[in-house]
Amino acid sequence: MNTALTDTQTGPGASPAAGRTVLITGGTSGIGAATARLLLGRGHRVAVTGRDPGRLRTFLGEAGHPDRVLGLVADASDRDATDTAVARTVERFGALDAAIANAGSASADHFRAGGAGVVDDGDPELWAPMVLTNVLGPALLAKAALPHLEQSRGRLVLIGSVAGIKNSPGNLYSATKWAVVGFAENLRLHATTRGVGVTVVNPGMIDTAFWHGQAPPVAMGPDAVAEAIGFALDQPAGVDLNTVTIRPVGQPV
Repeated sequence: MNTALTDTQTGPGASPAAGRTVLITGGTSGIGAATARLLLGRGHRVAVTGRDPGRLRTFLGEAGHPDRVLGLVADASDRDATDTAVARTVERFGALDAAIANAGSASADHFRAGGAGVVDDGDPELWAPMVLTNVLGPALLAKAALPHLEQSRGRLVLIGSVAGIKNSPGNLYSATKWAVVGFAENLRLHATTRGVGVTVVNPGMIDTAFWHGQAPPVAMGPDAVAEAIGFALDQPAGVDLNTVTIRPVGQPV
């Protein structure tokens, strides 16, 4: 699939000396949007990608800081779009200090099946976009971003899930997040030799649109996960924080 990528913010860029430059995939809602707002509030420059132009425009209109935010229409599972997103970010802001592989999804049949048994009861036609976004997407971002992160001695953050460290029966979404957790570690082994840090953040239940209208029994807000990501990005030079798992109090799994 070849996804067109459009720069929706054309104002002048901020000085590269002020703050850091961070690219967030899937940054128009949920964890991605909360993280973008947090980083903008701390004075950083932020590029966000999203597949829906209308949603992206809405986010940019609400985020403020037009001199430090860049919006790009892109599908995280598309190689050309991801390469272009990284290139546009560096072109606009002069460098890349961190990249956050946040874009992710779960097919709607996972919620109809209660998150388990989807291999028996789910619709295979819905699975491919989820697998491509959740597994291929972080790998494409890593490939495109690593040369720039090596120059900045930066960090790559992958958004995993508690579902990637706790199995549930027949749950393909969970399997994609196990892949993310595994990829984070084998990527760390490679990236650390190039001076790049790698962190996987594993959120538990979060109150976002992810649930397709089925509210989880206990949940935390996306701002809590954004703070965990900010903590990873704020580690001192020479420190590699590798795994952060964050759950709402009351989540037993």
